[in-house]
Amino acid sequence: MRLTVNGTSREVDVEPDMPLLWVLRDELGITGVKYGCGIAQCGACTVHVDGVPVRSCQLAVGDLEGEVTTIEGLGSPDALHAVQAAWIEHQVAQCGYCQSGQIMSAAALLSENSNPSDADIDDAMSGNLCRCGTYPRIREAIKAAAQTIRSA
Repeated sequence: MRLTVNGTSREVDVEPDMPLLWVLRDELGITGVKYGCGIAQCGACTVHVDGVPVRSCQLAVGDLEGEVTTIEGLGSPDALHAVQAAWIEHQVAQCGYCQSGQIMSAAALLSENSNPSDADIDDAMSGNLCRCGTYPRIREAIKAAAQTIRSA
């Protein structure tokens, strides 16, 4: 089976019903995507498929249609994505476990809406859980990233 991950074509020998999460982590060694709940409720496993955030724990690799982007492929080799930079600036992460999924959801939001309201942010991020409760920092980081994107 052939798939494109972070701009690189990759071939894997797996069953088509294997969740994309496990293909990424176990077969390709891409560990930024995390296992959280396994039922698509927490958001830790969020990746982009053709720019759309999806829960990789529930997407069978055989059903995959499109290019996959993980946290490792979000920025460029020379620079962090605006959301990644804002996350650092606003010290969002505490334990850090949910952060790659949070960042991927936030980046997808800002690719569609570069000036989100608090309600827009809450709606886009509602499926991403943070046990540490850094939601106010997450919102501020998203607003800062949005400002950076609008200024670019």
